[in-house]
Amino acid sequence: MAAVMAAPVAALRAWSEAVARAETAAREALAATAPLLDSLAALAAQMRAAQRLPWDATALGAFPELRARLWRKQRGAAEALLEQLGQRREELRAVRDAVGAAGSAVLRLVEERGPAELGLAAVLRRGPRCPSLADVLEGLQDVERYYRHLYLEIKLLLQRLSLDSLADVEALPQCWERILERYKEDDVVQDTLLKVSLFVENHHEVSCSPGS
Repeated sequence: MAAVMAAPVAALRAWSEAVARAETAAREALAATAPLLDSLAALAAQMRAAQRLPWDATALGAFPELRARLWRKQRGAAEALLEQLGQRREELRAVRDAVGAAGSAVLRLVEERGPAELGLAAVLRRGPRCPSLADVLEGLQDVERYYRHLYLEIKLLLQRLSLDSLADVEALPQCWERILERYKEDDVVQDTLLKVSLFVENHHEVSCSPGS
């Protein structure tokens, strides 16, 4: 049995390493996104204030080019922030792709081996401290879905951004926090990493035991 499970165990170990790297990259990308959104929202508030300012009724009315110059400067700064947000979005896309590729590699291996080689009983067997291979594979799909949905929500949020709708840009930090709160409550990544760790450790112990 240990020999039959050797390949899936090795693939799951590689999956764990890939997801641990992806989780670190995702946390860094998310942490870097928040201050960019705060800066963009603050800039949108300044741009709206400038639009509402009665320029002609103040001493600034004597400098008609000043309003256009300020608008170009603010818009240029906003576009630079949008470009940086696009880079963070691409980092999250890379996380989604890496997790998806790692999970697909495990699932493909198990499908190729199939019940004939692994045995249905072995796939479903649980131990006191060890989840079944079926449990682990379900967790892999949950993790892939988690990162896919997270990326999609963030992508859609950023795609909707338009400097022609400054009020929406100003509300970005609140929208961002709502997204993060939903995903912070989901422990699927850590839960699945634990399942995989228990599965791998259990089969390592079995393979090292006498008579295995």
